[in-house]
Amino acid sequence: MSIETKSGTGRPQTPGRTRSVALSAVRGLALALISLPGAVICFCLTVVSIALIPIGVGIVTTSWVLTGVRAFADWRRLLAAEWGGVRIPRAYRPLPGGANPWARTFGMLRDPATWRDVLWLPVDMTAGFVSALLAVALVLYPLEGFVIAAGLWRAWDDTYWYGFVPVTDQITALYAAVLGAALLVAAVRLSPLALKAHFRLTGALLGSGQGELAERVRVLTETRRDAVDTSAAELRRIERDLHDGAQARLVAVGMDLGTIEALLEKDPAKARELLAQTRQSSADALTELRELVRGIHPPVLAERGLGDAVRALALRLPVPVEVEVDLPGRAEAPVESAAYFAVSETLTNAVKHSGADRIWIDMHYAEGRLRVCVTDNGKGGAVVGAGSGLAGLERRLGTFDGVLAVSSPAGGPTMVTMEIPCALS
Repeated sequence: MSIETKSGTGRPQTPGRTRSVALSAVRGLALALISLPGAVICFCLTVVSIALIPIGVGIVTTSWVLTGVRAFADWRRLLAAEWGGVRIPRAYRPLPGGANPWARTFGMLRDPATWRDVLWLPVDMTAGFVSALLAVALVLYPLEGFVIAAGLWRAWDDTYWYGFVPVTDQITALYAAVLGAALLVAAVRLSPLALKAHFRLTGALLGSGQGELAERVRVLTETRRDAVDTSAAELRRIERDLHDGAQARLVAVGMDLGTIEALLEKDPAKARELLAQTRQSSADALTELRELVRGIHPPVLAERGLGDAVRALALRLPVPVEVEVDLPGRAEAPVESAAYFAVSETLTNAVKHSGADRIWIDMHYAEGRLRVCVTDNGKGGAVVGAGSGLAGLERRLGTFDGVLAVSSPAGGPTMVTMEIPCALS
């Protein structure tokens, strides 16, 4: 077991202009290839499934189809944040656990966010596709001018038009290269803007719109209820651990001391044996109390801060962990505690269920948000759903207006990203 740590100013620098344009082109091509077939499939399945509700088939299929649409939309939200810096809030109404197909289907259909997803799909397959394709076309089309000047114009017997330049000989081919150079200069600025426009269009349609305030009130009500329930459950856990653990050991220590007192004169050897057992029981009780206190609020978190607390947490894992921390200050104690236990639960899930042999933790602060990414090279397949540990994590972060994003394709890797808006001191 090993741990590698990095801190300070280890964040990657802003990519150069050339790399930024190349990234915009590659990402635009990827989005164009994904948005068109993905949006078409999701939209057609949604329309067909809803149309089959009157005959009963749609009642079973619609919830599954809409779950797939939400997963597609969530993935695009993640790309918008990662590639475009556009944050699109996720505002779906929760469904009751164990709900039957009827309740799930009509619960989803009554959710305004569902209809925002459905409205977004045809826009994504048209304007979204064009804006994504434009990001790569703005880079590739100027390159055509250079290829023409290199001799491609000879492959055509008739005049070849490149933009507004008719290419008939080498001189006009050089004019095409000049035009390509001018277009390439323009593409340096326009290609990233086209990609940004694609994400802003996605955000405008998937965002909560006019119902944002009402949705905000609903989310706050739910997170307050979750916080109260979590606090009550935590108090019950502490009470149970005290009753079944340290308290029982301390009662046993008291009884053993009474027995020792009675045996001191009658059987000193037996008394010494019991005394040794009592000493071990008291040490075990002290250890359990320390573990209990660490579970409530780890001392290293209070003394050294979130970064060192996560490093200490990683040291106790049975797999190699690489921790990168870049925090210019400390958040408020409740935020640090929530982030610490969220990371702890994520690491526990990774060790227990992913089969990973290596884990990476990246923790940094930017744009008023504490961001933690936990990545493992396990088998993948992690989902956020009712009854899963990730759903509990989402509720814990929601108390602080935090968000949880999970990327876990089959075969891995799994990346769990947590963000909490906060200020650092």
